[in-house]
Amino acid sequence: MSLTVLMNAGPWLPVPPPGYGGIENVVATLVPELRRLGVRVVLASTADSTLPVDELMSVFPDGQFGALQRPYNQVCGISHAHLNGVVRALRERDDIDLVHDHVEAVGLAVLTAMGPGAGPALHTLHWDLGKHPDLYGYVDGGDRVRVNGVSASQLARAPQALQDHAVGHVHLATPLAVDADLRPPVEKSDHLVILGRITPGKGQHIGARLAHQAGFDLVLAGPVGPYRRPEELASAGPEAGQNPDVRYWREQVAPLVDGVRVRWVGMVAGTARDDLVASARATLFPLCWEEPGGTAVIESLAVGTPVVAIGRGCLPELIEHGRTGLLADDEDGLADLVPEASGLDERECRQEASRRFTPATMAERYVDLYEQVRRAAAASAA
Repeated sequence: MSLTVLMNAGPWLPVPPPGYGGIENVVATLVPELRRLGVRVVLASTADSTLPVDELMSVFPDGQFGALQRPYNQVCGISHAHLNGVVRALRERDDIDLVHDHVEAVGLAVLTAMGPGAGPALHTLHWDLGKHPDLYGYVDGGDRVRVNGVSASQLARAPQALQDHAVGHVHLATPLAVDADLRPPVEKSDHLVILGRITPGKGQHIGARLAHQAGFDLVLAGPVGPYRRPEELASAGPEAGQNPDVRYWREQVAPLVDGVRVRWVGMVAGTARDDLVASARATLFPLCWEEPGGTAVIESLAVGTPVVAIGRGCLPELIEHGRTGLLADDEDGLADLVPEASGLDERECRQEASRRFTPATMAERYVDLYEQVRRAAAASAA
């Protein structure tokens, strides 16, 4: 395939990230498969990215994620500086066939502002589309800039102007899904796990409260703001409280973490994360928002651990109730379902992951969207 894609991962974390990093992990999963299909990839990320690509371009030497705890007026220019570098590269070279952008809000705004003379672009929406109403309600990229979602439910809640630019959705993928159906079973322990960044939408406070009320052991695995480990957060200064996730942790979650019934182990990555989830009786998703993509959901299925969740957002698209997980309507129903998780077959979870959520499946879908976006842009320019 003769196609060169500028993959814009943004300035916040290297690709792949050192543990947590939602968008960067998606890019790290997608790019190798695109290159296997013959796509040439120019990665726009930080200079410390280690993902094998055809070319790496950067503005910042390393990830700027830690800057997010600073006041807004000290942070707001970081994405703009990165995008300035991307635009400069696009203007100075003629070998980029399409931009695949992953930078929240700023990426879409800059690409549409480049006007009809610029090349085609696909902007992937990874987040809650209730955000940025002033942008999403009036976006106009013509036939040149298109968007895709990471689930059908996410796009269904998009403002009309954004829906008018949508070319469909692509479910997320995980390398763990490759040959997941061939791996042997893992011995389960009694704990449940909530995997992901500790933030109000993920509902860790609900999970911790239910653990005490219903009597099950719960492990919370994920960072709190920029703090990856409990000791890092414990030694943080007063300025840490400016971070909303830190406030959420201190006010609503930490009082329920007793180190026995409920434990916080910080960010867990690699085989340690996989082992923690694979040995769990279930992964718990006590969601307080409309989950757009659900990376942790498909990772759980891939290692053979069923999902127990409030069925919000994309969860009904990813989970078959009674086969690969259990979905509740609300918090009360969630507690009732936890004891039933042991009755689900982990082989069904792994088979579903290997059928639907491999990187190859995601890459093939994106190649189709790239061609669709390029055809539409070319027809408009003719």
